Amino acid sequence: MSGYGQRSPDGQPQGSPGGQVRGSPGGQVTLCLDSPPRLVDLGVGIHGVSSDRDVFVLPGLWQLHLYRYAADLTVDGVPYAVRPGRVSLVPPGSPVEFRYRGRSEHLYAHFELADEGERLSVPVMQDAGAGAPALNSRLSQAVAAATHSPVRAVPELWSALWQVALLGRRPGTDQPHASVAAAVAYIESRLHEPLTVPEVARAANVSHNHLLRLFRADLDSTVVAYVRRRRMDRARHLLTESTLSIPAIAAAVGMPDLQAFNKACRRELRASPRAVRAGAA
Repeated sequence: MSGYGQRSPDGQPQGSPGGQVRGSPGGQVTLCLDSPPRLVDLGVGIHGVSSDRDVFVLPGLWQLHLYRYAADLTVDGVPYAVRPGRVSLVPPGSPVEFRYRGRSEHLYAHFELADEGERLSVPVMQDAGAGAPALNSRLSQAVAAATHSPVRAVPELWSALWQVALLGRRPGTDQPHASVAAAVAYIESRLHEPLTVPEVARAANVSHNHLLRLFRADLDSTVVAYVRRRRMDRARHLLTESTLSIPAIAAAVGMPDLQAFNKACRRELRASPRAVRAGAA
């Protein structure tokens, strides 16, 4: 991080704005995520120990913070409330001021982004909501990977940035609600297990009925229908692209009862498992 001006007593860079500021009115920033970021630094920041105030600028680097505390933040003169589970995205060259209320710990990443590709408008500050655990996990894994292999940390950071970008979903867009995204991530990682709607709702931190409403609005589907369709999508892939046995495929998609699996294939794929496999030849 050398070359970006002097540092404050707790290690934060200071200096005058430089480079292109990509902020926009209304507490939004514009960024491109078609290419992976160039990671410069990331880790766990500890603040509010020697001073209750930090003022600094990163002239050429973006800043991503996932907070575990309450504080006050000002970016480009606009105030924001820092709270546990919130995430901020600050563009290069933006003057930043933190006012802490004691020892304050957050995950952070400093990075560069290319200017080519689709431009996404993202709030400077957001509540990660049900997505906070997944975001915390991605950034924590990136921190752990960076110690021994920085290149392994980049995909985790890139994925985290996409998650943050999707948190800023606006009504009428094709981006899923954060709770739907959390539910889908839970389902996709457990297609091989028994799944119930209440269990998925708990994982997404919403009620059973609210999750059903969100799935209807965002995916035009029920949770049960989504799970069934994704299991059959995976079954079709394994039947046509692998030599796994049919019983192994049935177990892999959470339907170890071969009779039930056969019926599901006939209903959803319009053919028996053997016929689906033969059709790929």
